Amino acid sequence: LAVHAQAVDVAAAEALAKKSNCTKCHSVDKKKDGPPYKETAAKYKGKPDAEAKLIKHVTTGPKIKIDGVEEEHQIVKTKDDAEILNLVRYVLSR
Repeated sequence: LAVHAQAVDVAAAEALAKKSNCTKCHSVDKKKDGPPYKETAAKYKGKPDAEAKLIKHVTTGPKIKIDGVEEEHQIVKTKDDAEILNLVRYVLSR
């Protein structure tokens, strides 16, 4: 609920997602190599640490499995905390 109360700059979030190649593996509602944003939003709905977990995920390059193959998740292409938070809130608001 708190996520929806926060304003999200959709255009900026989508531009950063594209620039960071997030859209190669993720979409809003269709399964690609990675889960759709809607699935991620549902998984974290109501969890107080949702933003922190997703910020860590997109900024640290954790190991992930795609079709049984382990690889590093790409890091978002910005160091600006406000841009990262906006992107995470965008994903959680889908």
